[in-house]
Amino acid sequence: MIKTKHGRTAALFIAPSFIPLVLFLILPMFAAIVLSFSSWDLLTPPHWIGLANFQELIHDKDFHNALKNTLIFIAGYLPLVYVLGLSAALALDRKFRGSSILRAAYFLPVITSWVVVALLWKWILNPQGGLVNSGLAAIGIDGPGWWTSKSWSMISVIIPSAWKDLGYVMLILLAGLQSIPPEYKEAASIDGASKRQILFRITLPLLTRASFFILVVSLINNFQVFDQIYVMTQGGPEGSTSVVVQQIVKNSFEYGHMGYASAMSMVLFSIILVITGIQIRLQKRWVNYE
Repeated sequence: MIKTKHGRTAALFIAPSFIPLVLFLILPMFAAIVLSFSSWDLLTPPHWIGLANFQELIHDKDFHNALKNTLIFIAGYLPLVYVLGLSAALALDRKFRGSSILRAAYFLPVITSWVVVALLWKWILNPQGGLVNSGLAAIGIDGPGWWTSKSWSMISVIIPSAWKDLGYVMLILLAGLQSIPPEYKEAASIDGASKRQILFRITLPLLTRASFFILVVSLINNFQVFDQIYVMTQGGPEGSTSVVVQQIVKNSFEYGHMGYASAMSMVLFSIILVITGIQIRLQKRWVNYE
């Protein structure tokens, strides 16, 4: 009787958070699954068409291009943000005057709106009069077209993305660095190990737990990259920065192909699920839990 009473009390406290979870997450997920097998233009009732949406995706060049660009974005973003975040964490893994201010400054972009960050970097990388190209012109170098150029547009999106997330990666790695017992480094130093050897033989292997977390979270988040693309390039020029989520939004709300967009979202969900599953399965081979 006591357990039942406690269970009811717990359920009463959980209900306020559980109800929005069901209404705004679980039910929409099931609705998206059903819609992926349907045709719906937002105006007329949806009707079942089976696998037709998925068959169309196989031959959709825009979707293939968006998936390719998403992978290119991840391939450029992930090493850059990890190296920069690790460098910042190593630099701030000691006490000195102003270290707390620097940590806060690095983290500030993380809590800043993506719209603000994207507009800021769109101005900084403006081919005409932007901060970067003006600086290059001052030393006699013609700056690239950045987000207006097909060759430079993806780089123009990757740089702000890494800049914004650098503080988050730094914070996770800094926590990992501070969890490493100092005795390990001291013993290695006494044995004559150089700073480089300590970094690669002790620090980085003991940071694999934090690195694994960053890898999983970053891949999940960046397969869904959208905000900076929408603000800076709208997928252009010539589709060079078009990504999967942008195609989902475009098919949903511009073309009214809600069923087709749902099929895209199911494919994206499946890709993320498979890659995350592979990461979790392979973590035992390289993640150090000792």
